[in-house]
Amino acid sequence: MTDTIVLKKYANRRLYDTTRSAYVTLDEVAEMVRLGRVVRAVDAKTKEDVTAFVLTQIVLEEARKKKALLPVPLLHMIIRYGDNVLVDFFDQYLEQIVRNYLEYKSTVDEQFKKWLDFGAGMSDLTHKSMASMAPFSTMFKPKPDSRKKEKNKSDEEEDK
Repeated sequence: MTDTIVLKKYANRRLYDTTRSAYVTLDEVAEMVRLGRVVRAVDAKTKEDVTAFVLTQIVLEEARKKKALLPVPLLHMIIRYGDNVLVDFFDQYLEQIVRNYLEYKSTVDEQFKKWLDFGAGMSDLTHKSMASMAPFSTMFKPKPDSRKKEKNKSDEEEDK
């Protein structure tokens, strides 16, 4: 699934998926990217690489639907400083920052899940341990086992 999907972009803004031999929408291209596919778009007439333009168009369409993308002051800075300062930032740092954030988030999510799993398995054992410790004996009493109660009742009935 690591093969690159080549799209041809026509003057009428239509995108043609050369792999499926079918026209695709921006939403379909976005879904391909979400699924981990790599897309490359070329102008059908000039053969110029227009991938960045198509991907930016997808980001802008999604931002339009959600009514936000980037903070307004940042957009002002991008327009104001354009090629001078921000190109280096976007080329060298932004992608790495986002990758690091996603990696960190994934690690934290995994660790949190392990803690939850560990805690869920420890609850009964913790109650039993705490009940046996003198300072905690009044706070943490083991829950009576309903099967033991039933057994005790049946033993009492047999004794009668």
